[in-house]
Amino acid sequence: MNLKDPISMHALTLTNRLVMPPMATNKSDNGVVTEALCQHYEARARGGYIGLIITEHSYVDVQGKASPQQISIASDEAIEGLHTLTDAVHHVGSTKIIAQLNHAGAAADLAGTGLMTVGPSAIVIQHPWKKDLPVPHELTKAEISEIAGKFAAAAGRAKKAGYDGVEIHSAHGYLLNQFYSPLTNVRHDEYGGGSVENRTRFHVEVIEAVRRAVGSDFTVAVRLGGADFMEGGSTIADSVAAAAIFERAGVDFIDMSGGMCGYVRKDKTGPGYFSDMTAAVKKAVSIPVILTGGITTREAAEQLLQAQAADLIGVGRALLQDPLWGQKNMQ
Repeated sequence: MNLKDPISMHALTLTNRLVMPPMATNKSDNGVVTEALCQHYEARARGGYIGLIITEHSYVDVQGKASPQQISIASDEAIEGLHTLTDAVHHVGSTKIIAQLNHAGAAADLAGTGLMTVGPSAIVIQHPWKKDLPVPHELTKAEISEIAGKFAAAAGRAKKAGYDGVEIHSAHGYLLNQFYSPLTNVRHDEYGGGSVENRTRFHVEVIEAVRRAVGSDFTVAVRLGGADFMEGGSTIADSVAAAAIFERAGVDFIDMSGGMCGYVRKDKTGPGYFSDMTAAVKKAVSIPVILTGGITTREAAEQLLQAQAADLIGVGRALLQDPLWGQKNMQ
């Protein structure tokens, strides 16, 4: 396989295997899509050199808002602005666009929302880039179910707004990642207990709720912070087990990244520094797997695909710095 090969993922067909992964731009205005935000994505989509754009995380509920200029998908009022964004991408080429849905949980912006933070357990989390976070409220089972409903409602809005799919965010220290990581989930009920099955139970409920909301003809994916790369944290073996669980729950692809370590790891650098994890996951599932991390050249991307490290390649910072990276490398 190579970067220019098309790929089908259930209801979604991409013209190539280059992905622009979700990266925060801080260009929204109190959650509302702005012209600057549309221009940012339009510039990278122009010409269809990127197969798939996954937009920066959007909050599904105000209580789960991560930062002041994060995009909102928490109410129907957001649909019109989001449609402007998807139109901007669709009108300039063949690039598909997926919305990333997120709840920040214990890493939410308390100062900005004025609402208590929540999490799987009432313990302070060591977030990759947020410091001095308060002790969150430990979610009850009823509250967990309510948040799953928030993800589902947000997914329905994404479909109405013209997105080609949604990606459920479970990486980088946010709520679903907090449930997945044994560093932040010390519950003693069916949502905790140490097993991967229990730590992903909330994910499965979210996936199933989202699927009910959008139907079978709409792409649903998960971004998994597969390993924390920290003592006592989640492991690559956990990521393999979790990915298999998500495939059974009905997701169409898995987008791999880091967990409580964020999107980098201290023990490995260079192009595709999560490739050991994605290769292991790829062997365990039949759905496509995305690898992102340190990939800045077409040559590196091709080598990783040929090595069967993944099915698609995410190029992040290089595309952030140069909107024409796709055109320069895919012609």
